[in-house]
Amino acid sequence: MKQNMGTIDRVIRVILAILVLVLYLADSISGTAAIILGIFAVIFVLTSLVGFCPLYVPLKISTKKQTKKKK
Repeated sequence: MKQNMGTIDRVIRVILAILVLVLYLADSISGTAAIILGIFAVIFVLTSLVGFCPLYVPLKISTKKQTKKKK
């Protein structure tokens, strides 16, 4: 599994997950919305930790900086 997420992408995902947690703890979201956003938050954290987003593969997206190969 090759990483396809850059640092900025990973940081944004973690920030969004933290935001969902804060909204939940502040009782701003509840019920079905809290469950759905909570699932997304967990997915965001997991993909950020691994550095790989399965959705990027079929879309052929990579936010990771490409390193130059030396000859």
